[in-house]
Amino acid sequence: MTAFPYRKAHFIGIGGVGMSATAILLRDAGVAVSGSDEAVYPPISEVLAAEKLDFRTPYAAGNIPGGADLIVIGKNAKLVPETNAEVREAFVRAQRGEAKILSFADVLGLLSQGRQAIVMAGSFGKTTSVSLMAHCLSSSGLDPSWMIGAAPLSPPSAAHFGRSDLFLLEGDEYPSSNTDNRSKFLHYHPSHVLLTPLAHDHVNVFPTVPEYLAPFHQLIGMVPEDGVIVASTGGELSAEFLVRQARPIVTYGIAKGEWQAENIRWGERTRFTLAHRGRTVVEVETGQLGLHNIENMVGIGAFVLTRGLVSAEAYAKSMASFRGIRRRLDRKSDRTRVAIFEGFGSSYDKARSAIAAMKQHFPDRRLIALFEPHTFSWRNRAAMHWYDDVFEGCDKVFVYEPATQGAGTHDQVTLEDIMARLRAAGADAAPMRTREEGVAEVGKVLRADDAVLL
Repeated sequence: MTAFPYRKAHFIGIGGVGMSATAILLRDAGVAVSGSDEAVYPPISEVLAAEKLDFRTPYAAGNIPGGADLIVIGKNAKLVPETNAEVREAFVRAQRGEAKILSFADVLGLLSQGRQAIVMAGSFGKTTSVSLMAHCLSSSGLDPSWMIGAAPLSPPSAAHFGRSDLFLLEGDEYPSSNTDNRSKFLHYHPSHVLLTPLAHDHVNVFPTVPEYLAPFHQLIGMVPEDGVIVASTGGELSAEFLVRQARPIVTYGIAKGEWQAENIRWGERTRFTLAHRGRTVVEVETGQLGLHNIENMVGIGAFVLTRGLVSAEAYAKSMASFRGIRRRLDRKSDRTRVAIFEGFGSSYDKARSAIAAMKQHFPDRRLIALFEPHTFSWRNRAAMHWYDDVFEGCDKVFVYEPATQGAGTHDQVTLEDIMARLRAAGADAAPMRTREEGVAEVGKVLRADDAVLL
């Protein structure tokens, strides 16, 4: 592994999931780390506290410690020198030659250089896939490094700097920083790639399907000839993408692919058969919800067994003990009759898969959805048609006020626009402008045998 060239790093925007995980990795690699943010919220505030990582709020030029030779700046509309004094100070220090400014994607590229980087990319499922593989390999006695852009329950931390040459990376197609439009995963020197389902996402950055798929084609082109590429057949763009690949690719899916899940038996503990080209490999059990999680587990099985990293039995044992990820359909309370889960519906497909999972596991309960349109896609007028059927299966929908951060970069919609579209589609929907209003309105309709999806 190439030696990391910096000794003291400061993270501006450390409250982001990717930034916090990268900060932990650097700290564990022996670099002195500090950070700052406007505000830090759970679960990342809890992660940083547990890791005893020093950070300050709010942003201020004085937050950057003396002697910092690396300043990592997050991808956030507020992290520009024109409006942020701390970012402005970072650029002044860089101009004086005192510090280097990098994105966290740049840092991960430096850390993974010279190691066997396994990049997990795709439109949805990549966070869970990295978590599953990290849990699978570490519980089987291996010691990989990993970076997970979330707060996992399994493995116990979002980042780990391991002793082996395996480096598991969540590969995001989103631009690396406010000054680098390259997709983050193009920095990661992939030895192998696991490609989860593909569907058009981040329409503010990739307005067309060809523009969205272009960085994924670049990523596949970076894998050396002896590298393994495992790809899902399950996304709406997956077939279109795979047909254009000239090199061998191992495929997986629920109903199509070399590796499949067969004989799924749904329940509180779901069971299925992992099969390879129609032949039974191993029986698998899981407590995770939804068909999408079964598909994620099939992808992990396809990769680790194709590479011979663990035995089929060790793989199955790790799938059974996997506890999931916070905000990825994790249960919020074991002490209520109401089944309350929190999902991550950052795109149409992610929201639909979360709703489908809830209906699959709680078919006899009313489903109440509380939805925050936070990502650019949900706030972009070009994606308003998503609201026409995304909440099918929900008996009641509460929609929170859309975020306004970065609204000037796209055709921003209002809460009134969203409510009008939902009502025209026949959804039983109501607005939530404040937390207090939301609690009061949900309380009026909630019954003890309901299921709630946040």
